[in-house]
Amino acid sequence: MSKKRKISLSEDELVRALRNREKIAIEALYDMYSSSLYGVISRIITDTATAEDLLQETFLKIWNSFSGYDAGKGRLFTWMVNIARNLAIDKIRSKDFKNQNKNQDLENNVTFIDERKNTVYNPELLGVKELVETLKPEQKAIIELVYFKGYTHVEAADELGVPLGTIKTRLRMAIMLLRRHFN
Repeated sequence: MSKKRKISLSEDELVRALRNREKIAIEALYDMYSSSLYGVISRIITDTATAEDLLQETFLKIWNSFSGYDAGKGRLFTWMVNIARNLAIDKIRSKDFKNQNKNQDLENNVTFIDERKNTVYNPELLGVKELVETLKPEQKAIIELVYFKGYTHVEAADELGVPLGTIKTRLRMAIMLLRRHFN
């Protein structure tokens, strides 16, 4: 099996190929700039999978918005670095990314504390079981399955023979009722 040779074009050749939307342009773009652009992204986004996804998004944006590139305003590399950097910053500022990191950190911290302190989650000691008893029977059943037995929403829907949307609605209502006790 032979190793694929990397494509290298001059900046003028690459710009011309990108303007003409030639296949070799995207291949050369990746071969010539992927490691540099990934470096820019990974300084902002530390999660490898997310950084790799953003690299792919960067190449798509370069390809799809190349008509906006003006050689008179700067070099191609500078324009591409700005695209990569802006996508990474937009990702960090996005609500999904912030929520994902908050949720992940909480989950990892709880696991870490449980392992270090050898603790076991016991809802009876928190009084949660008593609060759940105050819910309607259909809400109580869903809370039991999802939170105490670890069922997914789909598994709980199958177990109770209820549509998934109904499970989610009842679960949301139950959580709202339980929150009142803690706020």
